[in-house]
Amino acid sequence: MLIKRKILYLIISSLVVAVLGHLFFLREWLLDRYMVGPNDGLQQMVTFKKILYEQYKSGNYFYSYQFGLGGGTYSQLAFYFSTSFLFILSAIFIFVLQALDVIGPADTLFWANASIFISIVRLTSIIVITSIVFHYMKSDWLPAFTGACFYGLATIYFRHVTYWEFFADAMIWIPLLVFGVEKVFREKRPNWLIFAIAVTLINNFYFAYVNLIFIILYIIFRWFIPLAENESDKGKYAKLFICSGFLGFGISAVAFIPAVYGYLHNFRPAYQKSVSFFSWDNILFDSRYIILPTVFLLLLFSLSLFKVQTFRLYSVLSSFFIFFHFSPLVASAFNGFSAPQYRWEYLISFSIAGAISFGLEHIQRVTKRRMILSSVIVLILYLGTIIFIDDLHVFSLLSLAILLMVSITILLLFYAVFKKEKSAFYIMYVGLLLLVIIFANSFQYGLSQAGEVSKSSKNYLLSDKYNGKEQRELLQQIKNKDPDSLYRIDWKVDRLNNTPIVQDFNGISVYGSILNERLIDLYLNDLNIDTGRESVSRYATFGNRAHLYSLFQGKYMIREKESEEGVPYGFSKILESKNYIVLENNNVLPFIRTTKNFFSEKDVEQVSDLSKEYAMLEGVIIPNTKQTNAEIAQDANLIDQTKIMMVGASYTNNVLTVTEENGGLDIETDSLTSAAKDLYVHFHLENTAVDQGFTLKVNDYKTARKSNQSIYKTYDDELTIRVDNSNKIRIRLPKGKYILRDLELYQTDYARLEYQKNKVSNNSTLKWKDNRISITFNNDRNDYFMMLPIPFEKGWQVKVNNKKQKIEKVNYAFIGFPIDKDENEIELLYYPPYFILSIVLSSFSLLLSILICRRNQ
Repeated sequence: MLIKRKILYLIISSLVVAVLGHLFFLREWLLDRYMVGPNDGLQQMVTFKKILYEQYKSGNYFYSYQFGLGGGTYSQLAFYFSTSFLFILSAIFIFVLQALDVIGPADTLFWANASIFISIVRLTSIIVITSIVFHYMKSDWLPAFTGACFYGLATIYFRHVTYWEFFADAMIWIPLLVFGVEKVFREKRPNWLIFAIAVTLINNFYFAYVNLIFIILYIIFRWFIPLAENESDKGKYAKLFICSGFLGFGISAVAFIPAVYGYLHNFRPAYQKSVSFFSWDNILFDSRYIILPTVFLLLLFSLSLFKVQTFRLYSVLSSFFIFFHFSPLVASAFNGFSAPQYRWEYLISFSIAGAISFGLEHIQRVTKRRMILSSVIVLILYLGTIIFIDDLHVFSLLSLAILLMVSITILLLFYAVFKKEKSAFYIMYVGLLLLVIIFANSFQYGLSQAGEVSKSSKNYLLSDKYNGKEQRELLQQIKNKDPDSLYRIDWKVDRLNNTPIVQDFNGISVYGSILNERLIDLYLNDLNIDTGRESVSRYATFGNRAHLYSLFQGKYMIREKESEEGVPYGFSKILESKNYIVLENNNVLPFIRTTKNFFSEKDVEQVSDLSKEYAMLEGVIIPNTKQTNAEIAQDANLIDQTKIMMVGASYTNNVLTVTEENGGLDIETDSLTSAAKDLYVHFHLENTAVDQGFTLKVNDYKTARKSNQSIYKTYDDELTIRVDNSNKIRIRLPKGKYILRDLELYQTDYARLEYQKNKVSNNSTLKWKDNRISITFNNDRNDYFMMLPIPFEKGWQVKVNNKKQKIEKVNYAFIGFPIDKDENEIELLYYPPYFILSIVLSSFSLLLSILICRRNQ
């Protein structure tokens, strides 16, 4: 009963601290400003919560046609929330509230509103769990709670939860993993470790990687710093740890395997820049990732506490990770040996929290002399940092604020050490908790102002810059006009590629860290579709190329009235509002298409992008195992029939030197036939500048290219730009030197597109429910193959007239399969990759874990 009461007090105390730790953002919430970053926070976090909640609410757990051009959300959004325990619990709670008519729709505005309250629940959980773990390791409740608060209220928690909310979930699982390891060392019971490994792997595969690196290092340090008696049987421990790891992985398989498959089949170019071993960061004053608590330094430099094994363990761990903090090479290792990312720094906060907890538990061991010496060292460290760091000044607001907190911390510890009375220790604990709460709120103020989080307001979320009323009304008019659920609308607000999810329509854009590599490859390499912005984590539009809109269900387009240039062929205006127009594609092809004509990927590899589009119109491009059975339509490269003129630039040996702003070259096309509707200009373009992004202009078309230093550069420099047929193609660039080569020019009159449109026959029906598609198709032309504009992913399976058929990757990124003559009853079903196998492995591992844990009781 006493234990239950203490746990209740702990939960209440943790909730109070969590609320006080969010006071700044609670005040912002009252002013309709949200604890959500203005970039990824609004573009990804609340957006993906919206789409996943709507899917889960409807019983659809695996696939969304609305996610970009379509995708397996269970796998591709596992990096975010699809298997997040906190999100799933939040979704259940919100579903109940909606069922009781307490709240309305769970749109992006709702999730932005809810972010502060979800964060308070998360932080409460972190403090409660960490306190229990430290108490289990022989720290009294008050020092355990204090240490846990320093962990939960660390700067990186608020940075993570504000900008990339799911990052902060990883902080829940670290203390659980430590608890599991300690259970093995102290009691030789693996149950908690199995559980902790399983939930870590299920919740988020990326941070499971980070957390498991930590726990392996923890075990190694723990191996050499015993904390309890009878820890000599190393062989027994090794077997328990290995067994726990395999069983935890096995239980997690149902979530972990599809998630890792999605990650491995995402496109990310290799990081091509060198990674330095050392990089300075001021972790005492203004680091974005970790600010060392003064109390930790005072306890560390007192030296007396190193006789306490638990303090020694956590202080050595802390020092080890603090050293790592200064190495971009380590940051790269924690990011899968890719670009350095400092997402792992919460590990430092946890180690420091442990040192604080066990240091305060034994602070009575610190003598007055040791405390004076430690205080002098700490003051010299802070003042020396101010003196020798150029961007700090002793009288700056930041320096004065930090030094004031340092002084108060020293006084609190001095008072406790010198008095050695219970009341003095209570004052110390209360003072330290107030300091960490004040610091947390101060950091939130910095996020709001310098980090521009204050822009994430209700006004912004309802404005035309994010999700305006006029835009929503226009989309509703399209839906009222055309109830078909499979067409796509080319529309996004500015650079917000997830607008289709925000505004609830099927679009042609997406922004996410894990995307279907075949679609990215389609854009970057196979067809060189320019998206208006170079990026490895997004795609958008079809580069104003009419064939692609018609092939892949691009039926409507919304444009701002002042941006009507470059409309693809075949689109005509059907609706308008004050600021926008809607255009409809008059040549959109059926969702279900069939053919007798096969073109091998190998055979079309060397032809132009325009010829590849013709091949997809007149047949299907399939992998190289098949043979081409039809003639490949090839248009001639007309560049030699044009006249190329330099404008404010010179050109020698494939190097274009632009000497004037908006210089470049003109391609005069007077000699070409006037019957052509569009021109396709293709070239290879590289910027030789070390660090300079730039905007390329081709007539009225603009596209942004990344700096060579950007970690998000695609390193794909082949560009195909469609422009209206005109007498002159103007290629313009900022001043600088560029490698420009392989210039090609093609023209099209769209006769092939018109022909395919006119031969359409209505001989099919389609029903799509969640992850299941039913098609009835009368193959009256005796075609051999069916193509659907659904991205190819492992997990799709098909039956044609109750016989299994192999689904193939066709047209570079989509699905196709053989069909029968005459009537075809077709069933397509999608499950995440290796899902059935994963369920079997998870079930078997869970059963085996139960048996092993019962034996070890």
